[in-house]
Amino acid sequence: MCGIAGMVGAWDPAQLPKMATALAHRGPDDRGQFWDPVARVGLVHTRLSILDTSASGHQPMTVAGSGVWLSYNGELFNFPALRRQLQQRGVVFSSRCDAEALLHAYLLYGEDMFAHLDGMYAFAIYDAGKNRILLARDGLGVKPLYFATCPAGLAFASELKALLQLAELPREPDLQAVHQYLAYLWAPAPRTMLKHVEKVPLGTAIVIEDGRVVRRFRHYQIPFDGARRRGQRDALAAEVRDTVTAAVHRQLLSDVPVGAFLSGGLDSSSIVAMATSAVDPSQFPCYAIGFAGDDLDGAPADLPYARLAAKHIGVPLHEIHVQTNIIGHLRRMLWHADEPQADPAAILTMLIAHAAREDGVKVLLSGTGGDDVFSGYRRHQALAVTRWLDLVPQVGRRAFATIAARFSGMGTLGRRVAKLAHGAHHDPVTRMLGHFLWAPEDVRRSLYQQPLREAVDNFDTLGPLRHSLGQIPNEPDLLNQMLYLECQHFLADHNLLYTDKASMARGVEVRVPLLDRAVVDLAAQLPPGEKCRGGQAKALLREAVRPLLPAAILRRPKTGFGLPLRRWIHRELAETLRVHLSPQALQRRGWFEPRAVWDLIERDRNHRVDASYLIFSLLCLEMWAQLFLDQTEIPRFSPLVVDRVVRPPH
Repeated sequence: MCGIAGMVGAWDPAQLPKMATALAHRGPDDRGQFWDPVARVGLVHTRLSILDTSASGHQPMTVAGSGVWLSYNGELFNFPALRRQLQQRGVVFSSRCDAEALLHAYLLYGEDMFAHLDGMYAFAIYDAGKNRILLARDGLGVKPLYFATCPAGLAFASELKALLQLAELPREPDLQAVHQYLAYLWAPAPRTMLKHVEKVPLGTAIVIEDGRVVRRFRHYQIPFDGARRRGQRDALAAEVRDTVTAAVHRQLLSDVPVGAFLSGGLDSSSIVAMATSAVDPSQFPCYAIGFAGDDLDGAPADLPYARLAAKHIGVPLHEIHVQTNIIGHLRRMLWHADEPQADPAAILTMLIAHAAREDGVKVLLSGTGGDDVFSGYRRHQALAVTRWLDLVPQVGRRAFATIAARFSGMGTLGRRVAKLAHGAHHDPVTRMLGHFLWAPEDVRRSLYQQPLREAVDNFDTLGPLRHSLGQIPNEPDLLNQMLYLECQHFLADHNLLYTDKASMARGVEVRVPLLDRAVVDLAAQLPPGEKCRGGQAKALLREAVRPLLPAAILRRPKTGFGLPLRRWIHRELAETLRVHLSPQALQRRGWFEPRAVWDLIERDRNHRVDASYLIFSLLCLEMWAQLFLDQTEIPRFSPLVVDRVVRPPH
């Protein structure tokens, strides 16, 4: 796992070391640079050594006489098999790292290489003979990749902050992306918050010639094609268990210590249980968060369940105890996130990665993705409920939505009912898409000043999601369509991005076995009714792991990996809101009407509406703008300190 960057065009090559410095946290073990003065192509690489920690894995990497150079971030979990396959074709290796296998795969197969790659990756290949650069991001978008275009040429990097080291790149915000961010908490790829910068979408490769994008193609598509896996429930559950176990074992591939997140939820507990069937449990460190106090926005605490899972499986549990002062890490989290990030769970990921790195653990397995492929979110269950709304006349559905909206500020149940009812009068697909929205369109637009209002006039907020659904025209089921969008956008544009950035801030690689291609391919073709059965989330996965886990964890309802945000907005963050969202600050930014914003804050405090996430989004957006639009220097942060207890295996 590493940091990559590069450029082609009229950029100043003296800026390459600055790009590498901005990515140093991603690769603290080594650094390399390549520059072709004729083609004006440059590559940089910062290395986190996981496979073959010797100097043989130095990048940018080339094969002598090939004229092909690679800067690569990721892991190929089929590396042993791919290496043997390439050796049978006459390839002689000089290292034991997967980067060399990827490079030889390109030399042997060209763009057909993707059929031979199974893993998480983002890479750039410069082929001097063809005067071509190939950029690619893995099929599920586990690893990030950005590229920028402007008159100076084209540049790319693992993180946005590396691109902003280029003096020639304008820092012009994309106001339509601002609008989308407030709607979803993320901007759908390829958009980013900057007009001249794009995210490479998941499963996509981009061909660059003469400093211009000449072609884009999809090298992997999740197989939501209407096909269904046949079989009895027990047989399907066994197939899920075997497939996930094989994925977990594949992703243990490492020459450095490996551990895991352990929240005590179904996903992380299953992964730890499966991993310890292949490794010594007593040597497999797991990490959990314990939060001071019991006000977690209506969700039960993780720690008791994490302790139960650790004791049952027999792994050491590192408990990280956090206090309310962790909100002081918000600015640090936003810097590492690159894009406005209104999910405070990213702070917890960063703290766990810090603790793991202090222990010498450079790889962590995570349960991220289980909800998105096996159906674990409340909105999936809500989808089943809202299907019944089609039996109600539209006038009745409108009335239901109007009445329910009045209860949005009245606790957990009130806000869930209000969200369920919002958009009840729409058609089923639009209603399904509406479950991804965090705040009503009219509420968001009521906050805008004229420049932002004009930028999104007649703008279809749901347009990117509708476009994505057009890529799976043969999938008729609404739940599967929703799961596709979870993977296509919520994961790739949000959850995986912050997981990668927050962990790599401390040079820790996070692997996600539940997003292994074999698991995703299987899950896409399982009967939808088996994934969410009778309102039970992840029903088939639950059945699959029943032999591995305690009953209390199997029965545990879905809870978020988060913090008491609503309490924060009313108490701990009150002064931060006063400073960063002051009328003067809002007027200076020119995006939001101060009076409208503060009216929203007051109504939220008085429990007339539930707007905590929208308010937090506004705060994070302003703090992000200060970091990425207003200043050009890399900020300095005080050292991270975590308070923790280690519970040895029972």
